[in-house]
Order: sequence, then C-alpha cells, then structure tokens
Amino acid sequence: MDRLKVDVIIPTHKPEEKFYNLIQMLKKQTYPVSRILIINTEKKWFPSYRYEGDQEIEIYHIRKEDFDHGGTRDKAASMCDGDILLFMTQDAVPSDIYLVEELLKPFKREDVAAAYARQLPAQDCSLMERYTRAFNYGPMSRRKKKSDLSKLGIKTYFCSNVCAAYRRDVYKKMGGFEKKTIFNEDMIFAGKLIQAGYSVAYVAEAKVIHSHNYTNRELFQRNFDLAVSQVDHPEIFGRVKSEKEGIRLVRQTAGYFWHMHKPWLIPDLMIKSAYKYMGYRKGRKYKKLSKKKILKYTMNPSYWTKK
Repeated sequence: MDRLKVDVIIPTHKPEEKFYNLIQMLKKQTYPVSRILIINTEKKWFPSYRYEGDQEIEIYHIRKEDFDHGGTRDKAASMCDGDILLFMTQDAVPSDIYLVEELLKPFKREDVAAAYARQLPAQDCSLMERYTRAFNYGPMSRRKKKSDLSKLGIKTYFCSNVCAAYRRDVYKKMGGFEKKTIFNEDMIFAGKLIQAGYSVAYVAEAKVIHSHNYTNRELFQRNFDLAVSQVDHPEIFGRVKSEKEGIRLVRQTAGYFWHMHKPWLIPDLMIKSAYKYMGYRKGRKYKKLSKKKILKYTMNPSYWTKK
C-alpha cells in the first residue's frame, strides 16, 4: 500500500485543555498527519494565541447558527485533499503515539472504507460510564460488513466520529455525511457504506481517551436526538432495532455492579436507563410533538430553530 496522506478534521466549540492535549499528541504520532483543519464555532471563544504561526494547523471560524453535525464536517471534507479524512472531536485525546498508525492498518484491504478507534474512559469517569465504554469499545478489533447484520444488528452500523477515518474517494463517491442532521451522521454514513458493500473496521489498537458523565436530563436529551436521527433515516435504521442492544447493556452493567460487590449502584443504573429509554421513546414520536416540547427535549435546539 502506498503511503496515505492523512488530513485531520476537528469541529470545536469553546475548546478546553483536552483540545490542547489532543493537538500536542497528534504532533507526536509515529504516522505524521498532513494537516489539521479546525472548524470552530464562534471565534471569541477560541484561544487563537496558542496556535499562531503553526504551519500544520488551519482554523476556520463559523457562526453558531451555521453549525450542523453532518453539514459542517462535510464542508470541511470538501476543503481537504488527503487520501484519508480523520475526524475527531475536541475532547478525544490520543492515548499514545500510535493512534494514526494503527487506525490506518485496516485500509490495506480495499473493501475497508472507514475505521474507528477504541474509546477509553478518562480518570474522572464514573463506574457506570466505564462499563459502557467497555461494552461499546471492547479489546478485540473486527471488520464489519453487510453479512454481519443478522448477527450484530444495529451494531453493524456503529461508527463514531469521536475518532474515525474514511477513504476520501469513497466518501465523495457516496455523497459524504448528511448535510443537515441532528446527530448520528457517522452511523448514517457507515450504514450507507455497509449497504453498498464496503466494510467498516473497529480498531481496538487505535485508542483515544474520551468519556462523559452525563446527567439524567442530558441522557434523556441525547437519546431523544438519537431516536430522531433514526426516524429520519428509515433507509438505514428501518430494519434494525436499537432497543435490544440497550436492554443488553443494562443487564450486563447490573451484573457487573453485582460482581464488583457494588449493588447499591444498580438503582441509579435503573434511573439513568429509564431516562434514556424515555428520551428515546419521545424521539421516536417527535413528529407528533409540539415545537415547544421538542425544544425542551432536544440537546440541539439550534437544529430545530433552523428547521
């Protein structure tokens, strides 16, 4: 395989110290990236002084109302000429210097159009979120294709732009990310790739530190938006169900708490799971809701005000 040119794309909004650490780790990679393209929302909140004179970094500022999870990333992709487009989020820090090198290995196979990294919990991560990271991002790599749908279900389409790489030529050929989407642009596109006969690789050896300690309200809102994205794309999600995978996560997390001799954590697990499920159910029926309720339930109100 010829040496592939890698362009990194990072949308930012009020970036903090994790973002600075992310940039520093990208510069130390054993497989050097060609350029780092930052699409920042609202110039006044970006610490430009830290990156002045840095020839590897390009920064473009946009208004908050112009940001879209899919459209903004797609616009950034159109500005790149690398063989591989590596999308990251501002709070995903490479755990070592081998992230890019490992993430590119699956592309030795011509059928692999996308590859995404393993997400490890940060030090301040709750035990519940730690188990969720382990559930969704296990220690074994695998290549997912259309024939896996009967076995893996919706997880066949799973891919995360927290840290995911795509062949630029295939990305363009397939039309790129949705130009307007509330959320889930990565899974929607991965679903299209799978359905078109390409493979999506999960690379456990490529690791980033990334986790959240969401409140109950945030879990409700996040799962509301997740369900909205699924309803809006029946061509991807119409034949696979999410509920079964969610139930499996709850059961296994409860078993993990019991095994760890921490059964007092199970009630909080049930409460958080209830919020997630309620948000998801509301999102599935969002077309029947008033705009007032939608704005109350969503994590992305600007999406609805534009819509």
